[in-house]
Amino acid sequence: MTTNSETQIKNGPAAAALLAGGIGAVTYGIFIILAEGIKVVGNVLNWYNPSGNLSGKTGMMIIVWLVSWVYLNNQWKDKDVDFQKISTIALILLLLGVLLTVPPVFDFFIHLIPAG
Repeated sequence: MTTNSETQIKNGPAAAALLAGGIGAVTYGIFIILAEGIKVVGNVLNWYNPSGNLSGKTGMMIIVWLVSWVYLNNQWKDKDVDFQKISTIALILLLLGVLLTVPPVFDFFIHLIPAG
C-alpha cells in the first residue's frame, strides 16, 4: 500500500521568478528614459561602442533582474505566497516596462527631465 507524500512544493520560488521578471521589465523602461534623457547617464551606459548605450541599458536590467530574483527567491524559498497577488503585480510591472519603451511615452518623460 502506498501513501501520499506530505511534501508539498512551495510556490515562493516560482513567484520570485515571476516578480523578478516584472521588476526587470520596468527597470529596462526606466533606464531607457534615463539614458535618452540625461546625456551623462547615456554615456555611462555605453559599455560597448558598436551598440551604444543599449549595452548598458540591457546590462543594468539583467543585473537588477538577477539580484531581485536571488533576493526574492532567498526570502520565499520555503514559503507559500499569495501567487495571485504576486502575478498581478508582475503583470502590471511588465506592462509598465513595455509601455515605457514606446517612443511617445518615453519622449513624454524625457521632456520632464530638466536640461542641465
